[in-house]
Amino acid sequence: MATREGVPAWLVGAWTLVRCDNVYPDGRLVELYGPNPQGLWIIDAQGHYMMQIVRAERGRFAANDKSKGTSDEYRAASLDTNAHYGWVSADGAQLHTHIAHASYPNWDGKDGNTSYILQGNQLTYSVAKPTSGAPEGARGVVVWRRLTN
Repeated sequence: MATREGVPAWLVGAWTLVRCDNVYPDGRLVELYGPNPQGLWIIDAQGHYMMQIVRAERGRFAANDKSKGTSDEYRAASLDTNAHYGWVSADGAQLHTHIAHASYPNWDGKDGNTSYILQGNQLTYSVAKPTSGAPEGARGVVVWRRLTN
């Protein structure tokens, strides 16, 4: 489990999503949440975080009742949204996360470590094995821009 120690000051604050893509082994880029993804990642000084990513243009449920969606509406709602919360820390080389709960239940309780690059107010990290139907060898690339600290 990622510890709550090692939360550097540069990580604390609010971040807005710049991009969230899969890069396939052949170099092809797949925009998971469309060309204009929206997202917010908030991290406190103890390392608690909340992250939400959504497709900017999402379809609405025809019944105007989330308990009465069609299979296609539920599928789109699931694929167009990614939300989770937990704990995060960082050292000089890696981000360390523990996902307490996620909109994708297979991530509940999962730990992760990933390399990152911090350039000014922009943080980029890679996900080695995306869970979005990407082929073997694909990687996720997520870019955030600092809003506050």
